[in-house]
Amino acid sequence: MKSGMLASMMSHVAAMAVCMVVVPALHAQAASAVVAITQAHVVDGVTAQRVRNATIVVRDGKIASIQAGGSVPAGATVIDAGGRWIAPGMIDVHTHVSTLANARRALQSGVTTVRSASVPAYQDVALRELAKAGQVMAPDVLATGVFVTPDLGETLLADARLGALARGVRTPEELKTLVRINADRGVNWIKTRGTERAGLPDTDPRQQTYSEAQLRAVVEEATVRGLPVMAHAHGDEGAYAAVAAGVRSIEHGTYLSDSTLRLMKAKGTWLVPTLSTIWDLTTPGGDYDDPVLQLRGQHMAPIIEETIRRAHAMGIRLATGADTDYHRESTTRIAHEVIRFAKLGLTPLEALTSATSGAAELLRLADRTGRVAVGYEADLILLEHDPLERPETLQDVLMVMTNGRVALNRLPFGITGRAP
Repeated sequence: MKSGMLASMMSHVAAMAVCMVVVPALHAQAASAVVAITQAHVVDGVTAQRVRNATIVVRDGKIASIQAGGSVPAGATVIDAGGRWIAPGMIDVHTHVSTLANARRALQSGVTTVRSASVPAYQDVALRELAKAGQVMAPDVLATGVFVTPDLGETLLADARLGALARGVRTPEELKTLVRINADRGVNWIKTRGTERAGLPDTDPRQQTYSEAQLRAVVEEATVRGLPVMAHAHGDEGAYAAVAAGVRSIEHGTYLSDSTLRLMKAKGTWLVPTLSTIWDLTTPGGDYDDPVLQLRGQHMAPIIEETIRRAHAMGIRLATGADTDYHRESTTRIAHEVIRFAKLGLTPLEALTSATSGAAELLRLADRTGRVAVGYEADLILLEHDPLERPETLQDVLMVMTNGRVALNRLPFGITGRAP
């Protein structure tokens, strides 16, 4: 009996070893296979035009053709959309994903590209490389690494060189040192701050943390290294300082004045409101669960909604950020941002592009992703309804494809008995 058990265990270990060997190869094969999505209505993520009853051919991870009534190449894997809607994969430009499980949750929500908004120890850099190599199923990642903030706390453990900043990150040289360490670790962006946080009960999000001179030191060092800068800022003074210093995007922006918004418009600075996470403050559960924060959120939510309306009226570009790490109890998603933007006066197309082609433009990826077009990465989601008519459909994606690889397929559970 013991020998039988041993043999069974050996067989199981061998099978596991085989799986460990072949999984990367299977990922590579899936990325290079030819896939044809048939009977799909297409929303391109850029215009209000639709292509109906199209066949989308994906080859080597990119969109090879989009043709109404098009033919299926010989040997292609066929996915029958059954008259459902293809749209670009959504983009989360403000996330804190730092685990494989959370990355999968983000992907399965329809998010195929993320910009990190800082993680504790460069997990975003590693995740980016693993996803790029096809070794894990995750969104494409733009990494930010360590937050350029006055006090690093436990983040000092991310890199031994950060020990030189144990007393704080405030002088121009300290700020530049942290930017250099991040750059050496291979980040794509730098994140810094103009104000305190909203998500801690003992801080006031309106309080300025870095001055314009300090923020300018960050931006100048980042620019030398070809890295754009994003700035956390709820309060107006800190946000104005960040915009004047030359950051590419303001994250949150709750209390922005018209003068700051006008400066953003003049300098082409983007606004990433993360509105849904402000609403998350107001309710138990989710990413935040604190009575003080619930009261704060009730105060902040209508203010940031009015800021979004004013920013939109001035022509300031908006992009979607969920400001979550997609942990198991998180209830905030990019679909919520699109839905809320549409309710605040953005056209359905503007709301959708804030999560697709517009977000790609902010990230300087507009020539690669964010739209359903020939030559673009096959970052696609399949929806039950037209997202330009019913944005709520983005909450329930039926299929997710990232770089030509199917990460989620729930087509058997779509609505049946639809009218032709």
